[in-house]
Amino acid sequence: MPIISAPQEYNEESLYVDLRTAFGRSLYLKCEGFNFSGSVKLKAAAEMISSAERRGVLRPGATLVESSSGNLGVALSMIAADRGYGFVCVTDARCNDATRHMMEAFGAQVHVITEPAADGGFLGARISHVRALCAADSRFVWLNQYRNPDNWMAHYLHTAPSVAAQFPDLDVLFVGAGTTGTLMGCARYFRDSGRTTRIVAVDVIGSVTFGCAPGRRLIPGLGTSVRPAILDESFVDEVVHVSEPDAVRRCRELAARGFLFGGSTGTVLSGALSWLAGNAPGDSLTAVAIAPDLGERYLETVYNDEWVDEAYWPEAAYREGPAPLPEPLSELNATY
Repeated sequence: MPIISAPQEYNEESLYVDLRTAFGRSLYLKCEGFNFSGSVKLKAAAEMISSAERRGVLRPGATLVESSSGNLGVALSMIAADRGYGFVCVTDARCNDATRHMMEAFGAQVHVITEPAADGGFLGARISHVRALCAADSRFVWLNQYRNPDNWMAHYLHTAPSVAAQFPDLDVLFVGAGTTGTLMGCARYFRDSGRTTRIVAVDVIGSVTFGCAPGRRLIPGLGTSVRPAILDESFVDEVVHVSEPDAVRRCRELAARGFLFGGSTGTVLSGALSWLAGNAPGDSLTAVAIAPDLGERYLETVYNDEWVDEAYWPEAAYREGPAPLPEPLSELNATY
């Protein structure tokens, strides 16, 4: 039984869900949400803060500031509270209320951007706001998860080695692409270790990360409106794009089995199942998908019928399970 003195010291690293019974596919879901921040972002937050302290960039009395759609903001606010720093999270209107309230409970200030930038959308507007805060007050320290190599180093040091130890003959690893910290850390580790594991990035339709056109996105987490500077596509073997309605459907299919995961996890799962259906006949591959988050913060969105109906399609076809997509949803996907 672990005994800890700081919240970031606890993180369940070796829990996997075997999805064969649920989806008829040999796929293991690596659960990254079992820590006090509730998501995989705890690793990046801890590594970026510790590195900034070692380098003397972050000193007592400083105030951290970061742009976040939610999960990193929670992790940073938690560690900032433990170590005595101030924290300002710059988010936007898509941030779940539960996430915002959690950051505020830790003592953070939350600035909500309500209008997207003409170039860069909500993320561009958030970054501009962060830069303005830092220019106005020298006590602000911006870790900048989009450019900070410690973001991906956290997963190079922890996430990827854990997967490799559990699955020494891993054929394919599915990783969601947000800031691409988890993706880059895992991809670099497997490349450097000389393994032949295939790295498949999962992105959401409407994200510009891999050169696609920007589009409407309602679920925070994966996807960007500004390409992350830490992304190096040479480490990625393939990219799968997923529509948000399909992510919602996968979340609800898991919930029907008693597993409540977040929107990012639903997106990664949807992409993984789609790729396996086309590339692994007869379950010939050993596959792992990284589940970044849990579902409690999505009760008013992904798991709320009224929200989903209004956001995507009135027929509520997401309740129909794994049947073929109905026509209205197909049209929505095509125009997203």
